[in-house]
Amino acid sequence: MTIYHILVPDSVHPSAVEILQAAGLNVTAPGQMKRADTLAAIADADALIIRSATKADAELILAAPKLKVIARAGVGVDNVDLDAATKQGIAVMNTPEGNTIATAEHTFGLMLALARHIPQAHASMQQKQWDRKSYMGVELRGKTLGIVGFGRIGRAIARRAQAFDMKVIAHDPYIPMDIAEDFGVELVSLDTLFARADFITLHSVITDETRHMVNRDSIARMKPGVRIINAARGALINEADLAEAIKSGHVAGAALDVYGEEPPPPDHPLVGLPNVIDTPHLAASTEEAQVAVAVEAAHLVVNALTKGEYKNVVNPEALRK
Repeated sequence: MTIYHILVPDSVHPSAVEILQAAGLNVTAPGQMKRADTLAAIADADALIIRSATKADAELILAAPKLKVIARAGVGVDNVDLDAATKQGIAVMNTPEGNTIATAEHTFGLMLALARHIPQAHASMQQKQWDRKSYMGVELRGKTLGIVGFGRIGRAIARRAQAFDMKVIAHDPYIPMDIAEDFGVELVSLDTLFARADFITLHSVITDETRHMVNRDSIARMKPGVRIINAARGALINEADLAEAIKSGHVAGAALDVYGEEPPPPDHPLVGLPNVIDTPHLAASTEEAQVAVAVEAAHLVVNALTKGEYKNVVNPEALRK
């Protein structure tokens, strides 16, 4: 009987380890591992479960001759070299369901905070100031929310926005019109969304087409006073262009949970800028979400190694190797 070895170099919820061990797998999960220790330990690993701290780059992948599966406890696989994994026949799987609600709630929290200047007003009160005039906000009711990317998270946000009496439009070239209609959402072109939305929230993956989709040219097509929320990927925004538009007043404000470089450098053009709310990539940071993605990742690995069942594979061509 084959005994598979699973390496977990990032801190994941103990439930994942319990599931792996219950399936008879050998698990190495010491908590957050240093890069050198991970490189040394991975030589014997059949599967790798990671969060965002470990970079499964070409060096790490080539140091793992037995590796069959990389499971990302989360949605994004930006920290995995998909080309290198595919060349080695390693299936890369993610867990898109576990943090949907956490991300949707955080996004909506950012939108409310942006509309009502809640963090700035709180900071003012912490300084013993009573300044009501500086923090006049706007209501969400009656405003148009443009959702770029209408997958699980986009749909969860649409439901919450409709509860606030917002008009919801969305852009997603991969979603059929009837699905959007089922949610009471109008599917529109990206240019139409930019032109009509009072609030824009981004939920796209990074591709050649979406990288820096928010830039000087696209911002110029947006309504004056638009507010932008990004809890998806920092690279969706040209950060220098957005900073310029906020300073000019064309963009009323932005709320960001993700950045082109993380952590952002001290001279980041948006961090510390008035009318910008920043959080340190917290969208999936709830107790419930961390349990859910860990459990989902563990089940993916167990099913792949013991049953040959592969789900949520982001590089399906690896399975043909």
